[in-house]
Amino acid sequence: MIEATASAAATVAATRYTRANPFPARLVVNRRLSGPESAKDTRHFELDLTGWGLSFEVGDSLAVYPSNDPQLVDEIVHTLGATGDEQVPRPRGEPTALREALLRDYSITQPPPKLLRAVAERASAAPTLRYLLAPDRKHDLETYLWGMEIVDFLLEHPSARFAPEEFVGLLTKLQPRLYSVASSLKAYPDQVHFIVDVVSYESHGRPRKGVCSSFLAERADDVPVPVFPSVAKHFHLPEDPETPIIMIGPGTGVAPFRAYLQERKATGAKGENWLFFGAQHESCDFAYGDEFKTYQREGTLTRLDCAWSRDQREKIYVQHRMLENAAEIWKWLDAEGAHFFVCGDGRRMAKDVDAALRKIVQEHGGKSIDEANEYVEKLKSNKRYKRDVY
Repeated sequence: MIEATASAAATVAATRYTRANPFPARLVVNRRLSGPESAKDTRHFELDLTGWGLSFEVGDSLAVYPSNDPQLVDEIVHTLGATGDEQVPRPRGEPTALREALLRDYSITQPPPKLLRAVAERASAAPTLRYLLAPDRKHDLETYLWGMEIVDFLLEHPSARFAPEEFVGLLTKLQPRLYSVASSLKAYPDQVHFIVDVVSYESHGRPRKGVCSSFLAERADDVPVPVFPSVAKHFHLPEDPETPIIMIGPGTGVAPFRAYLQERKATGAKGENWLFFGAQHESCDFAYGDEFKTYQREGTLTRLDCAWSRDQREKIYVQHRMLENAAEIWKWLDAEGAHFFVCGDGRRMAKDVDAALRKIVQEHGGKSIDEANEYVEKLKSNKRYKRDVY
């Protein structure tokens, strides 16, 4: 009877929370993983999910709903010549005060095209912007906009005036950010863990911050962190717990693989696990290094191969470590039926890893280029080659 009551309570809790009404999690751990000499500020976050009644699987993501930087909000309000108390519409729901809308409802960093066009039309002098907004100047506009934010255009073109209601009508909705879960509910039943690079840089003489990463790192200690699960069926563990897996996860791309290892240990899965991890320096960028070494000693992690790109004169990346272990990778794939996972940067890393995989299949499988490509495409169609890249 007690179990039934608990189950019913969980169901009620789950139905209360939706994408439009996410669960208010509580940040309980905010720990820097990277050393002080690292070029990156990589953080480990733990959120308390007690009472949420929802669920996720390893390989899934959670959407985090951030609020904007209050200092930036205040600067925009001031630049508009407003007080912040003016009533403005929201993307959904009742109207609210301008300051509140800019904090929680609207994206206030990257300038949307409709705002740029409005500035160009109203400013007394904006020849560069008008020129770059021509349809055939799209690439030039993107180059020009790098590192620039909405506030820059308001400051540079004070003659372009906007009433508060009019201004928010030119903005886009503040979107949640998806983070791969770095923990298993079987290991941490009431928590979710993330690994995040906190974005911070200077551009055009101003400090810039990532919206969600700075929210988690700087402003989430004493406010709810709204979250909602996002299912990634294409990136789940093999159904057969005895199936071996090869995981390629440099940098924060290691998140789902930490969760995989927790899950496989908790369930007693017998499948072998091979992780390729990469970062700049072993001494200050080895995220979860101690955990992975413990998993190795225990036998949960069968193999661990790391690539440190800046610890020697020539740059070494995960694809180079793959090619060094090509024969063994081919054996795992072809003879043992391993699943191959890639998570992280989709612009370069994932393409280089894909090229290395095709080279391994060609050379160690004795195949032509076309045959190797066909083999890799079959891995994909059989859901044995899975990617979560961004």
